[in-house]
Amino acid sequence: MSQVNDAHMVTLTNFVHRLRERMGTQVVIPYINPWDGGIEAKVMFLLEAPGAKARNSGFVSMNNPDETAKNFFEISRESGIDRKQIVTWNTVPWYIGSDSKIRPANSSDISAGVGSLAELLELLPKLKAIVLVGGKAQKAEDHIRQTAPYLQIFKSPHPSPLFVNRKPENRLILLKHWQAVQLFLEDSALG
Repeated sequence: MSQVNDAHMVTLTNFVHRLRERMGTQVVIPYINPWDGGIEAKVMFLLEAPGAKARNSGFVSMNNPDETAKNFFEISRESGIDRKQIVTWNTVPWYIGSDSKIRPANSSDISAGVGSLAELLELLPKLKAIVLVGGKAQKAEDHIRQTAPYLQIFKSPHPSPLFVNRKPENRLILLKHWQAVQLFLEDSALG
């Protein structure tokens, strides 16, 4: 928490505060992780919605104590993507579940959630790409193409344990997708 107002984070933290004000006290919207790139990020990983661990920690983070976060951390590291180049966010930025369990995002959740995405993208001046992680995030593709046509869009499976841990080859599929993102970042740094 002591780092949410660091120089690379303060505008993103203010964005979360504005979003919380608009949405009201009934929703829980975690902060963006200050251990990642903040406004210096070159790639956004856009997932579905914050899980219970993100709700509890207060951060959208690959450091949360759950299997999805663990897979995200390990596979992004294996792909060679420096976390200082990443910002992680959710298509639906608020927690959508009960006290014990998240529920899948529905179409109205996604429609409501992507409305704030344009504002966030404006705060990320170095962003070059966005990775739509999982089927629910991929439903935001048209919105992103209209809002930010300058971004390279990648699609990727979700690093959930249901996908990654079910079959060993699934981990390799995810790794290949994220290695393509790393290759794009390397190429765009050269050009």
